[in-house]
Amino acid sequence: MEDSARPPTLRAQGRTRRRLAVNRAAEGGATLAALVAVGVLGVVVVSVLLRGLPALNLDLLTKNQPFFGETGGGIANALVGTPIIVAIATAMALPAGVLVAVYVSEFATERVSRVVRLALDVLNGVPSIVVGIFVYGLVVVGHGQSGLAASLALAIIMLPLVSRSTMEVLALVPHSLREASLALGVSRWRTVLSVVLPTVRGGILTGATLAVARAAGETAPILFTSSIFLNSVVADPTQALPNLPYKIFFYSEAPDKTLNDQAWAAAFILMAFVLVASLAARALLARSERKLTHR
Repeated sequence: MEDSARPPTLRAQGRTRRRLAVNRAAEGGATLAALVAVGVLGVVVVSVLLRGLPALNLDLLTKNQPFFGETGGGIANALVGTPIIVAIATAMALPAGVLVAVYVSEFATERVSRVVRLALDVLNGVPSIVVGIFVYGLVVVGHGQSGLAASLALAIIMLPLVSRSTMEVLALVPHSLREASLALGVSRWRTVLSVVLPTVRGGILTGATLAVARAAGETAPILFTSSIFLNSVVADPTQALPNLPYKIFFYSEAPDKTLNDQAWAAAFILMAFVLVASLAARALLARSERKLTHR
């Protein structure tokens, strides 16, 4: 009688208590891993900033590389050449990558889709130096280095990233949207163009931003395609364009400490660009997910 009159307790007991303990341990381990990852990123950013701080000034952004025997100078020509190379690469890779993703996700058969996905995964795993050698033999030999050759190499690197990320966001689009459009008599290509793609616009921009962030820091393809350039501001993509990755590589090996500091400063500028691009990508992804959730 006393046991039946005792009120039930809400405290976990026995096996439930062990499960809760394991759950808390797993959550604690995941939180610790996340803090370690963020801490490593913070250490890298602060370390690069401290090493490049002596060279972070207006001259770095407005002057070109000093001539032999001179000191000082800056990376102004690289700050002009790098955006041009990356912009042309993006103009090549983004439309092609989105079209490949649309074909695989909306029109291709299952067998063709598996083959294309496998090819994209293999291309994504190809080392960037191999891509640089390929473009060197295909374009540079017989024609010389140029910004277009560098952009082509970076576009090859960006293509699988754009395609795979676009495929992932296309898979999030509810089939009911496609069915509703088709039920109204709209053709399939028109449905993709007017209904599906606008829905995943944020996700496509996310993949493009991440691809740009990776391409902007690639050095190996640049060494083969656009590393012999004039010490001046050049905006003609048919010529070899100065760029930040090569500047960092060259200045870091120079015997002049001033150039070493500029290499660290250029690395921080490039890292800041990648961080800003990554944050923008995460913001666009969150916006795209909220849009899909509310539909």
